[in-house]
Amino acid sequence: MTIVERMKSRWGVGPGGVIAILVAFSLAGMTTLRLKGPVMGLMFSDATPGWLQWAIYLVVMLPIYQVLLLGYGTLLGQFDFFWSKMKAIGRLLSGRAVRTSS
Repeated sequence: MTIVERMKSRWGVGPGGVIAILVAFSLAGMTTLRLKGPVMGLMFSDATPGWLQWAIYLVVMLPIYQVLLLGYGTLLGQFDFFWSKMKAIGRLLSGRAVRTSS
């Protein structure tokens, strides 16, 4: 079984859906990298400690990445896929993760 077939099976999409999802991940990542410099430049001076820049980067840029991912996914016809993943992350972070009993 090829990796594309495994992704199709796991994600429940066709071959075009796999390509659209991978393109959305790529575009969101590249856009986030392009935005990092200007966004962080507005927030910090060169004297700001690196650990503080890293902590703020995570707090600011991760939500931006998620919004970009949802936006690109929507443009590429994969809104339902990305929205379900974002809801699952929200449940996990809020402590309401669905637990299966053994």
